[in-house]
Amino acid sequence: NVAGDSKSDPPKEAKNFFAQVIILNHPGEIKNGYAPVLDCHTAHIACKFSEIKEKCDRRSGKTLEENPKAVKSGDAAMVTLVPS
Repeated sequence: NVAGDSKSDPPKEAKNFFAQVIILNHPGEIKNGYAPVLDCHTAHIACKFSEIKEKCDRRSGKTLEENPKAVKSGDAAMVTLVPS
């Protein structure tokens, strides 16, 4: 369910969104173009990694590397995701 004011400001679909992701258990590297299925409540949505903006420390959030080519298990990253 989505809540919103249908008359003055109805909910809209997201063309993309910026998120912090933590790679928990994935074989190999994840690069731009990877498209996992994300689960949000009961919805399952394929979203493409459009751009990996930065690799960051999992605890502090401090930037470790700008525009990394790939991330792997154990890494945290800020990425732009595009629902497909």
